[in-house]
Amino acid sequence: MQHLTISVPDELLEALSAKGKDLSRAALESLLTDAYRQQKISHAQLGRLLGLETPMEVDEFLKDRGIELEYTAEDLERDRETLNRLGL
Repeated sequence: MQHLTISVPDELLEALSAKGKDLSRAALESLLTDAYRQQKISHAQLGRLLGLETPMEVDEFLKDRGIELEYTAEDLERDRETLNRLGL
């Protein structure tokens, strides 16, 4: 893992510190969220880089940040086929 040093305005630093969150973790989450929004990393990569264990945890992380999941007609059809195969 590489380390990155950035300069941030005091006002932002105070706002982030007030929440009691680890600033390094907050910065990492922000960078990863932005990379996901720009489609530079996948859902699976996001989860792995955040240390999340399940896709549902990734979905919750994204939901907490107001990012809606892409669920296409193809996804729906694939889910229907899976449910049919399982007899559900």
